[in-house]
Amino acid sequence: MPRRLCLLAPLLLAACTPPGPMAPDTVLATEGGETTVSRIQGSGERSPLEGRQVVVEAVVVAPFGGLGGVFVQSLQPDADPATSEGLFLPRSRDAQPRLKAGDHVRITGTVVEIGEDGATLTAVEASDVEQLGRAPVMPFVVTAAPASAGDWERYEGMLLTLEGPLTVTGNEDLARFGELRVSFDGRLFSPTELAPPGPAAQAIAAENTRLMLRIDDGRSARDPDRLWFLPGEGLQASQPLRVGSVLRGVTGVLDQRFGGHRLQLTAPLTDIEQAPRPAVPVVAGDRRIAGFNLLNLFNGDGHGGGFPTTRGAATRADFVRQQAKLVATVQALDPDLAALMELENDGYGPESSLAGFVDALNAAGPHDDWRFVDAGRGPGDNPIRVGMIYRASRVTPVGKPAVLGEGPFRDRSRVPLAQAFRAGSGPVFVVVANHFKSKGGCDEASGGDADRRDGQACFNATRVESARLLNGWLAKDPTGTEPAGHLLVGDFNAYAQEDPMRLLRSQGWQDAFQQMKLERPYSFVFQGLSGRLDHALVDAGLAARLRGAAEWHANADEAPAFDYRNGKATDAWRASDHDPLLLGFDLAR
Repeated sequence: MPRRLCLLAPLLLAACTPPGPMAPDTVLATEGGETTVSRIQGSGERSPLEGRQVVVEAVVVAPFGGLGGVFVQSLQPDADPATSEGLFLPRSRDAQPRLKAGDHVRITGTVVEIGEDGATLTAVEASDVEQLGRAPVMPFVVTAAPASAGDWERYEGMLLTLEGPLTVTGNEDLARFGELRVSFDGRLFSPTELAPPGPAAQAIAAENTRLMLRIDDGRSARDPDRLWFLPGEGLQASQPLRVGSVLRGVTGVLDQRFGGHRLQLTAPLTDIEQAPRPAVPVVAGDRRIAGFNLLNLFNGDGHGGGFPTTRGAATRADFVRQQAKLVATVQALDPDLAALMELENDGYGPESSLAGFVDALNAAGPHDDWRFVDAGRGPGDNPIRVGMIYRASRVTPVGKPAVLGEGPFRDRSRVPLAQAFRAGSGPVFVVVANHFKSKGGCDEASGGDADRRDGQACFNATRVESARLLNGWLAKDPTGTEPAGHLLVGDFNAYAQEDPMRLLRSQGWQDAFQQMKLERPYSFVFQGLSGRLDHALVDAGLAARLRGAAEWHANADEAPAFDYRNGKATDAWRASDHDPLLLGFDLAR
């Protein structure tokens, strides 16, 4: 069926009234003297009539007081599928006449483009709006993504029903802005998670842009008091609307603002297939090692005061919830040893965040033999650091910890911490906790650290140098224990096919998840794209003892509304923005 055919039948029934007197420069698009919506829109990104006065008849399809206007649509579509049949009409809430869906109107005004250049919304600033009666309002049904991202332009301003299935691929802006990112083809991945920077990654990026669309609540306000389009009480444990959830029959108007196209909802979401919360993973092996980003665990002064903290909890109540959620995560995973990232760098005394966390673990049970690795100071001078905790009955530290504070680890990447252990009568092995420089703060990046627009963002050169130094350091046996093998675990802030990870693999380090043949692993979701910033790499010695690898998707797929700052629960869901990793090894003999 042609794209506009489903609109045609009801719209042909609408009455058409000849326009009144027109200004000399008014655009006449037809012999009958009526300008058409499609001619105002044109087939390009901007209207060919921009700045011109027009008179056009249309039907109101949706008033959006929260967006400062209404959308109108053609009474009768043209035969050109490249031109949209919708327009935006800016209006204040108290403008007269008061318009509602189904009003047949004649609009006199000037064509304008609203928004950022290259992503503008075609509109008519009206000098006069006349109500002529009523007309049918029917959405156009879209069954698939357009051939290219630019082809969304042909639907701008139109009332659409996206038939689906649409997969929720990002929910980080749900509670803050009432927005979801959805995909026409399942979960979407960061291009450099799947392909090295270059043409292949660029092709994935273009396809992601084509397949992804934002769904919005029809309001411009931040932190809406309710998510009116969700059923029942909105977001809750029984309906968390995780990434991976599936929507069908989504109706709204295709808007263009804030830099891109989005569907402004006109009706609640009634067909939602909730992605279930996953069970705790189980891995084979006689010892389990976890890696976990703690989302800035800062405990104030360690005595109940000192809030707000510089990077973590704003109040003591927030901190209590944060720590409880992290304890619940460790209890569920039940590791014997864990490498931690984003700990407050506040020493190793009883008031430190690390000591407090270990105390909380021992108090919560079921185990009371948790200990932490004491590096003496730091490691490093960054406000956050890495750390390591272990169960004394399951593994025993061998020798002293080692740290690397040279090069980029002085002031950008966090200082890595290496500690040798032994399990039972097994060989000595070394675990290294890592946290490379993030992709943020690009305004401070220069030279090789500047964003080269290749998908790796800024500070890639710093992360590459961090990987090079880390590999060379470990080759010199910094713990002095002559271990049987090494495990690198942590937040490398680089996706799997980016330069730092490819460098490490080229030096013989093996991806634990690839060794265990996990299909498309991910630990982080950013702007609707999944990927791994968190990695576990083993050398040949530990690769032979690796028995299992898993990620517990308790965090990345969850909406931030469930984290310690927004929710009231103290369970493990959304304890961090990164998913924890869990590895199984045979190490006890």
